[in-house]
Amino acid sequence: MSDLFDSPAQSAPEAPRPLADRLRPKALAEVIGQDKVLSADGPLGAMLASRSLSSLILWGPPGVGKTTIARLLAKETDLAFVQISAIFTGVPDLRKVFEAARLRRQNGQGTLLFVDEIHRFNKAQQDGFLPHMEDGTILLVGATTENPSFELNAALMSRAQVIVLERLTLADLERLAQRAEHDLGRALPLDGPAREALLEMADGDGRALLNLVEQVMAWRVAGSLSRDQLATRLMRRAAKYDKSGEEHYNLISALHKSVRGSDPDAALYWFARMLEGGEDPRFLARRITRMAVEDIGLADPQAQGICLEAWQSYERLGSPEGELALAEALVYLALAPKSNAVYVAYKAARAAARQTGSEPPPKHILNAPTRMMKDIGYGAGYAYDHDAEDGFSGQDYFPEGMKRPVWYLPQERGFERELKKRVDYFAKLRARRQGG
Repeated sequence: MSDLFDSPAQSAPEAPRPLADRLRPKALAEVIGQDKVLSADGPLGAMLASRSLSSLILWGPPGVGKTTIARLLAKETDLAFVQISAIFTGVPDLRKVFEAARLRRQNGQGTLLFVDEIHRFNKAQQDGFLPHMEDGTILLVGATTENPSFELNAALMSRAQVIVLERLTLADLERLAQRAEHDLGRALPLDGPAREALLEMADGDGRALLNLVEQVMAWRVAGSLSRDQLATRLMRRAAKYDKSGEEHYNLISALHKSVRGSDPDAALYWFARMLEGGEDPRFLARRITRMAVEDIGLADPQAQGICLEAWQSYERLGSPEGELALAEALVYLALAPKSNAVYVAYKAARAAARQTGSEPPPKHILNAPTRMMKDIGYGAGYAYDHDAEDGFSGQDYFPEGMKRPVWYLPQERGFERELKKRVDYFAKLRARRQGG
């Protein structure tokens, strides 16, 4: 069996090792930032306490300890640790891994197979793990930065527990920086604001922070660098944002809900986050217009027009000036009165249409261009509303035999307050005319 799939051999004592490798935790208690899953009450802590570790999917952003946790789980449970990457491993390689694990099992030792980037395997490759998980040949621990419910097939998901790992907080990163300073035997040559800026540059990624720390410690500087001096020497990491992946949907959801929650500052923040991540402003213009239709509705009939004008302004001005027009529309929506009454009524009407899709309109509202149509009752009894008192006949326009529903229930907010008065007015007239 090739060493390609086994734990990496120890480096020679004289060989330089990156700081991130030197500071890799030796025990689960040393892992920073994942107390929710590793504590005694957490899912992994409870598994280890009961000595009943199951197959796992570790889901979280880069640099939060997925590989380290998998390695330490194997150590805690006396399992052989085998690591592969879905990027570099093909079907023949997997067969060798499974055969080696089978031989180990015959010799009395289990195997924890750690699969990095497991979402990169296709459905057939993922299915290939199942029999070996079920017969105990391997205990699978997969790692992914993508949402497992989108990227992994149902059969694999049903046999593994998903453990969600969180990005490191600034406090977590500070603890990691202090650990690095202790290992290196000296403090970072940064003043307070510069140190905070360094932690922010890591963007919740512990491995990235240690790489930055190693880079800063290699500089020969006198005294402490300021935030501006640090910024001239280091480039800020690009924020995590995949325009076609889960982060895209997370941020647009945050933007939409901020508008729905009438918070213009939060709306501008998520709007800016998406633009900084490289999002197409036209996509945002479309979604902002959708917010006006879905969440503002007739509580403020101007909202939709303002969004369309902002969209048109962007098309004429382009970036970056046109983005300000979108921001103005966004703030208007956040502060506008909210109503989804039409949205709810529309969905109810669509559901009813699916259920009664073959019912014809009542004959009295059908046109009768031929004599035959008149003879069978088309148009008979139709009341022309303009000739009725108050310009309202109160006739029933639903299919015959269908009980009249009430779907549109305007809110007591914004312009819909006026519409509610009209709805109530016509309801009373209709009851009076039909009763008469």
